[in-house]
Amino acid sequence: MASPRRKTGAKSRPPLERPGPPGGVRDTNRQKKSQAIRDAALVLFLERGVGSVSVDDIMKAARMAKGSFYRYFDDQEALVAAIIAPVAKDMTAALETCRSELEKASTRDTQFAAYRKLGEVVYGLLLGQPGAVRMYLQESRAPGVGARKPIVELSRVISKFAVEITEKAQGHGILRPIPPVISALTVVGAAERLLLGVMLDEPLGNVLEIPDMVTTLILDGLKA
Repeated sequence: MASPRRKTGAKSRPPLERPGPPGGVRDTNRQKKSQAIRDAALVLFLERGVGSVSVDDIMKAARMAKGSFYRYFDDQEALVAAIIAPVAKDMTAALETCRSELEKASTRDTQFAAYRKLGEVVYGLLLGQPGAVRMYLQESRAPGVGARKPIVELSRVISKFAVEITEKAQGHGILRPIPPVISALTVVGAAERLLLGVMLDEPLGNVLEIPDMVTTLILDGLKA
């Protein structure tokens, strides 16, 4: 039986490089090259914006052949998803924990504790993943198409959790009965602008005190 013909005009890409045994030489080399591409791309994304950077730009910055890109990533959307993955993982877990704890929270102190834990995770991300966090903050309001899609999807997840958390707090009578989507998105927008200010070295005072100050401001301003 004859093998099927390749479609005319189809874009050919080099096959994905086999990683070899975990921890082996080939696997380690692959991880280093993948990381080099992510690092080079992140610098360019922060300087120019995700939509203004091409694969050619990234691979020149990484000092690798353009065709090598497709050994590690299907496209730029997959590359952005890989860069933002640690932030998405930690934020989603923290928001799930906060939502769970607010289901049982019945006082201002217990709610403060839940929000404070969330703030500590965000602060940890600022220290551990500053470039990825800044990229998220800079790009999350842009259209969710192309390479930006993973960033905007994370923004939607954060907004969804924020609304659910607000609903639970209002259910306990802790927050004012303002429409949850208005209350939640106002807080998210203000918090993200403040975080971007931290990333841009704006004069915001002691960064270590910001999580508690923001939590106090939210709870005092919206308390029932």
